[in-house]
Amino acid sequence: MPVQRTFFGLTIPVSSRMPPRRILFALSLIGAFAVFSLVFTVPSVTDRPNGASMTSGSTYFGKTDTASKKPFTGNTKFHIPKPKLPMPKIPKISLPGIHNPFGPPAHAPPVVANTTSGDDSWFPDWKWLHPFSSSITLDESRAVLPPLKKRPFIYTFYDTSLKRDPATKTAEHKLLLIWRRAWWAKGFHPVILGHPEAMKNPLYQTLQALQLNKRLEDDIARWLSWGLMGTGIFTDYLVLPMGPYDDPLLTYLRRGEYPKLTRYEGLGNVFFSGEKTAIDGALRMALDNPALNASSSFADAIPKSAFEVDSHHDSLAYYGMTIVAKKYKVIGEKMAKDETRAEGFSILPDLINSHLHNTFQNTFSDGIVVLKPIPEHTTALVGPALRIATLLAQCPESPIPSSCPPNRICKPCVSSRPLPVLTPQIFRNTSSVYTIGTVPHPYTFMTLTAPDENIDVRFIRRKTDRDPWIMSATKELLGTGIGGEPRLIKFKEAIAGEWGRYRSLWLTPEKDLPETLDWHFGFEMPTKEIPLPTATPPVPGVSSKASDAGAPTTEELAKEKERLKIAQGIVRSKFGHQQIIKAAAEAWNLADTEAWRFASAFRAQSEKERALWEEEERKFVGGKGD
Repeated sequence: MPVQRTFFGLTIPVSSRMPPRRILFALSLIGAFAVFSLVFTVPSVTDRPNGASMTSGSTYFGKTDTASKKPFTGNTKFHIPKPKLPMPKIPKISLPGIHNPFGPPAHAPPVVANTTSGDDSWFPDWKWLHPFSSSITLDESRAVLPPLKKRPFIYTFYDTSLKRDPATKTAEHKLLLIWRRAWWAKGFHPVILGHPEAMKNPLYQTLQALQLNKRLEDDIARWLSWGLMGTGIFTDYLVLPMGPYDDPLLTYLRRGEYPKLTRYEGLGNVFFSGEKTAIDGALRMALDNPALNASSSFADAIPKSAFEVDSHHDSLAYYGMTIVAKKYKVIGEKMAKDETRAEGFSILPDLINSHLHNTFQNTFSDGIVVLKPIPEHTTALVGPALRIATLLAQCPESPIPSSCPPNRICKPCVSSRPLPVLTPQIFRNTSSVYTIGTVPHPYTFMTLTAPDENIDVRFIRRKTDRDPWIMSATKELLGTGIGGEPRLIKFKEAIAGEWGRYRSLWLTPEKDLPETLDWHFGFEMPTKEIPLPTATPPVPGVSSKASDAGAPTTEELAKEKERLKIAQGIVRSKFGHQQIIKAAAEAWNLADTEAWRFASAFRAQSEKERALWEEEERKFVGGKGD
């Protein structure tokens, strides 16, 4: 028979469970404490100050009895007043920087001239490292890019009045093109001058009145043309930048500030830098020199103290006649003879171009990396980038294959051991590796990696991860525990930062390959692709397994190309239904969309800058940039 329990004399039903004794004991203590507090802590009316007379008008706890003239008694109902605590004064805080979603709408920043190219649109602003451009531009289709840096002017002189045979003239125009392209790639604004600029200088009439010998007059005319243009660098078109982009001399020259007229030791009269006032001062000193006609050159006609001599110019290569005859005898012997001079000049452009290509390979000696974050089903996606890498890695065509530039000792390219080309899944900041990345639109990436070809909004939201491309590419750089915003900052630095922009090339598969890659690298790339050897030395920090992962079969590659073509058409399409699917993919992958839009706009900005410069220079001598 079950035990019948009671609680304070009340019978507890058998079906009810009695609480444990520990809980009953705790509840008893709490109840006793509550009763004790009520009995002993509530003040009574008899608790008055000693000797206080509670008469009419007396005060007790800050209250005065004004309703009665009699003293207080014990039967009077007592009221405890609420204490008045001093409340701190809260200052009024104004937060103008916080966006009020319920406030009036704000206008988008105005469209700056020359900031559109096709479907790409950008806004130059120093806040370009903000993760999402739309928070600044108030426009989902507009990317924020760093403002273009001002390129310092570098001038050369080409005399079109001299008579030349067609072969020599063609070779010299090739040399002018090589000169312009190489200096443009290093961040300068190359300009070719001639006698028209010299004749516009106010000092030209003074030069004509002196009746100097032809050689000296032409040399001074070169300086007059530079004096008309002003501050900058003046050089022979046979002086080429043959060194890394961050070379100390090139970095100094890119600043565009030349406080003193400077000549460079060992380069003779072929490379100068200075400001306009110093150039004009040197011209006046030379023209006022009574012994000017006895001077061999303009530099000899002015005091040596007018120049500051710089002996550090390891990144400059000069291909003058004397140097070519000494270092490249095959070409020098032909240039020394009148009957073969044109042939020698026609070979020289190929030699210089091969040296520029070799300098690139020596700068990035650990190889070229084609970024492939998710290797499965993305071989067709990175195909164009892989072809560019193969062309850069192979040995350039050269009349003297094992030769080096005249300014430095190099490592000649060997066809049996070309520069390694690998396809890792992660991005690394390595200065000795050149990176080529392909940033796909989220819909393009979904089309290639999804098992089903039918992609709709339901599929995007339920069966795809957010931002898979940038998450995978920056996995090692930033780990896996953070979102897309910090990754976008690092990604934008890798594309457009001072360190990354000349160590990488970023493409988008929805656009054709740019036709200006030669101007990006500074030399003419090979046009014929030579298959690389199978065995290539690994790049430090990149495993060979990661590089070879995801190699598809012929059938799989054909299917990838077909899907890629369909995705490219949908991304470019303006039809309603396709726009809805595209917008859904962008909304689901905000970081990947921002990365794609930023990379596309940055490449378009670079091409636009060069196109505007070429259009400006086209009407001048040697200004055609193709």
